[in-house]
Amino acid sequence: MTITAVIITHNEERIIGRCLQSLEGVADEIVVVDSGSTDATESICRQAGARFEHHDWENFSRQKNYANSLASCDWILSIDADESLSDALREQLSSLKANPLEDNTVFSFNRLTNYCGHWIRHCGWYPDWCCRMWRNGIARWEGIIHEELHFEKDVCVRRLEGDMLHYSYNTVGDHVARLSKYAPLSAEKDFERGKRCGVAAIALRPAWTFVRNYFFRGGMLDGWAGFTVCRLSATYTLVKYAELYRRCHETTH
Repeated sequence: MTITAVIITHNEERIIGRCLQSLEGVADEIVVVDSGSTDATESICRQAGARFEHHDWENFSRQKNYANSLASCDWILSIDADESLSDALREQLSSLKANPLEDNTVFSFNRLTNYCGHWIRHCGWYPDWCCRMWRNGIARWEGIIHEELHFEKDVCVRRLEGDMLHYSYNTVGDHVARLSKYAPLSAEKDFERGKRCGVAAIALRPAWTFVRNYFFRGGMLDGWAGFTVCRLSATYTLVKYAELYRRCHETTH
């Protein structure tokens, strides 16, 4: 069993080294597809022995699918630049390489997010199972926002022990900027799918998002970071439904 690790990048010099280092002993090949970095991303990747290719940005799905098309190994491991394999997950993957596997087996990793230096184990963020390794040629990414993996055959999902470590937000400002960008896009996607909402949704859904994540999903156990995550998740919901309502209102007037 051989594994190609696939990464897409753009100005990742601050974080890409950690990702690449975690792949040592696991990946037989590393393919990095970059959309125009102007920092040291390329030199860091090449020094680590990765194949580095430029591809103009289209969207996440197309970028990842292009990267997958360059993989030459039997299996593809998809990992983001701000992620790395925990020691336990590395051990699991290393042990798999000595064993024959069914072509329809897909491996799911549990992603653990680091928020401003704190690991978030509640808030609805964990456990966060993601299908990240599959037989080369049986899957492709689809969707512009929150891309999803689609398989060309029936698959058997196998969960591995250990976490994929996700260093997602360095500051609260990073979180605010991201929700400001993606909440309207998510509203647009829902609108195109035919979803509609009224004023009540704007008032009630953000409140329910906070209560569910902070109390019922244990966000309070993550301290101030958990409170912040839950509060901004509610803000994301507010922005999303306000934008969806605006679009609905425009179509009726």
